Amino acid sequence: MPDSTPDNQYRIRKVVIDAGHGGKDPGCVGADKGLTESKIALAIALKLGEYIEKEIDDVEVLYTRKKDEFVELHKRASIANESNADLFICIHLNAGPKSVYGTETYVMGIEKSNANLAVAKRENASILMEDNYEAQYDGYNPNSPEANIIFSLYQNAYLEQSLELASKIQNQFQQGAGRRNRGVKQAGFLVLYKTTMPSILIETGFLTHAKEAKFLSSEQGQDHIASAIYKAFKEYKLEAEGVVPEDYTNLADETDTKENQDIVFKIQIVTSSKPISLDSPNFEGIKDVKEYISGGWYKYTAGEERDLKSAYLLQADIREKGFKSAFVVAFNNDKRITLQKAIKLLE
Repeated sequence: MPDSTPDNQYRIRKVVIDAGHGGKDPGCVGADKGLTESKIALAIALKLGEYIEKEIDDVEVLYTRKKDEFVELHKRASIANESNADLFICIHLNAGPKSVYGTETYVMGIEKSNANLAVAKRENASILMEDNYEAQYDGYNPNSPEANIIFSLYQNAYLEQSLELASKIQNQFQQGAGRRNRGVKQAGFLVLYKTTMPSILIETGFLTHAKEAKFLSSEQGQDHIASAIYKAFKEYKLEAEGVVPEDYTNLADETDTKENQDIVFKIQIVTSSKPISLDSPNFEGIKDVKEYISGGWYKYTAGEERDLKSAYLLQADIREKGFKSAFVVAFNNDKRITLQKAIKLLE
């Protein structure tokens, strides 16, 4: 897609893809003992990277591993940080009761349920295979009931972007790959704890569910999963960068259809687990702040434009006021829709 953003505007140039586990750490194991999380996660990670490299010229893809080897969790974060990556994507597979299936995408945060805690503890247990792990992870011990205290002080500067990408991935899994959507969640994953960019961890399905394990172990299933993540990434990149398609033409003033007239573009500026007063000092200098709720999160937008290009100009102005992760979102009849859908409706 052509790039029409100013040279100084935020761009996504480098993505680190992390295939979970590996080597002496197989991760979870399916009913068929030959199916291991580490091998399937690697296959999906490589397919995802191939999609990005083939379809998007201006993005460099890096991997934490490209073969079946053990990489310590803190080194995975270091690879992303030291390469100045713009995005960190972890690929994993889940385990649970035999009847449970579906996809989940996590962002870093405090667990809101015992189920989320269980997933994080299982994935974090990989550090027990590392030397001197307590020094590397600020005294964290996955076997300790107090282990997650270290996460209570964690402040995620990239929660907004991480949640947005996570939501797009879950939507693509459901709509494009036909997977059960178990939602976007928060949990304390050590591999995300020290990253300094938007970061997500994707549980692509349950190896302990016979039918889903068969899907995930197949070439076609892995391709569907990788393709869904790629499509979500592409959509996220467009919105985060503020790229207007070269052939975009706003026809809002030339149509009399109700559907098109009700499409508006706003700038999303904050996401919170708790409501924020619209008069809060957090929004000082920002006009026309409004709240909407999505996926259990309180989300706040500023402004309202009928034209996408005008919305991107407003986005740039709001970012200059300190909301560096602000991005354009579209609504139709007060319902959030993707930018791509909004553009098509305005054609």
